[in-house]
Amino acid sequence: MWPPQNRRSLACLGLASLCIAVACQASSPSSGDSDSQVAAVDFTSEIRPLLSDRCFQCHGPDAGAREADLRLDLKSATLEDRGGYAVVTPGDTEASELVYRIQSQDADERMPPVDSKIELSQGEIDLLTRWVAEGAPFAQHWSFQRPARHAP
Repeated sequence: MWPPQNRRSLACLGLASLCIAVACQASSPSSGDSDSQVAAVDFTSEIRPLLSDRCFQCHGPDAGAREADLRLDLKSATLEDRGGYAVVTPGDTEASELVYRIQSQDADERMPPVDSKIELSQGEIDLLTRWVAEGAPFAQHWSFQRPARHAP
């Protein structure tokens, strides 16, 4: 039998090894495709609030404040042909004017404009870009959706 001080050291060593193994497992993807572990962007909880906070002041429902005759609060207006381009082309970030504008380094092209004092973080830019790449799914506001029963 091991002396008590050695058993405690052995137990600590075993616990430390287990913690390291768990941490390594958590930080490495289980398959070669790390994208499979990333949850899809949720329009209702991630995109609509972002657009509402950063974009709807100029591109929302208020016709008096609307700029460039563009509404981002309506799916139809966001996806419509605007004379050879669309604000959002689902699944195609290269063809989407929204992605071009939020990523632009040109102050005259960048959205939101510099003089608006509104900025998108890099994480928000990445989120919007991912949303477009994933097909830019829209969802009705929860208050307009029919309630669904869920099994208890």
